Amino acid sequence: MVVTFQDRGQPVISVDTKKKELVGAFKNGGREWHPHGAPEEVQVYDFLDKQLGKAIPYGVYDLTENQGWVSVGIDHDTARFATEAIRRWWKKMGAKRDRGAQELLITADGGGSNGSRCRLWKVALQTLVNQLDMPIHVCHFPPGTSKWNKIEHRMFCHITQNWRGRPLVSHDVIINLIANTATAQGLTIKAELDSGAYPTGIKVTDQELAAVNLTPAPFHGDWNYCILPSRKKK
Repeated sequence: MVVTFQDRGQPVISVDTKKKELVGAFKNGGREWHPHGAPEEVQVYDFLDKQLGKAIPYGVYDLTENQGWVSVGIDHDTARFATEAIRRWWKKMGAKRDRGAQELLITADGGGSNGSRCRLWKVALQTLVNQLDMPIHVCHFPPGTSKWNKIEHRMFCHITQNWRGRPLVSHDVIINLIANTATAQGLTIKAELDSGAYPTGIKVTDQELAAVNLTPAPFHGDWNYCILPSRKKK
C-alpha cells in the first residue's frame, strides 16, 4: 500500500504517540556533555507537578519526504487529539508539499488513541476527511508489531537521542528540543503546543459509528479500510 501510494505521488504518513513525559526538573536518562563540577540539579522523586503538568507528543512522519510534525498535548491522548495533530500537520506542512493530493494513507499501530478497535478514532477521522474533502486510507499494524511502525525508528528515536540527559523543565523546552532534531539523512521536524482539552470517556453510539462512510479492504478489513467524505443528503 505504501509503495503504491508513493508511486502515484500520494502522501503517506506514519503516526503514533511518543512516551508521555513529566514536565519539570526531573531526571532524564542518557549522557550529555556538561561543564565539570556543575551538574544540573533535578528532583529526587518524579511526582507530577500539578502546575507544569505533562507533555503528550503525538507524531506524524512523512515517509516520502522524511519530515515530521509533533503536536505536544497537555491534556489526554485521545482519538480527537490524534486527528487534530494530523489536521495540523496537513495544514502546516502536508498541504503545501502535496498540492495535488487526492487521497492520504495513514499507517498506525493497532492500539492506543488511533487503535483499530477505537470507535472514536473512526468518527474523528470522518470529521477530518470531511474537512480535507479527500479519502483517507488507514492500515493498522497487527498486534505485537508496533515497532514496525516507521515513525518509531525514523523519528522518535532521534528525538529521544537529541534530548538525552536534559531535564524537560517546560513545554517550550520540549518543543524546541523536538524542533531542533535533525539527522544527516535530512530529517527535519516541526513542533507545536496543543493546549486544547480532550476529555476521556466519550461514548460513540452505534448510530454515530454507522454514519462513518467506511469501506473495509478485502484483506483484513478490520485493520485496513478507507473513509470517504460523508454522503450528502439528497
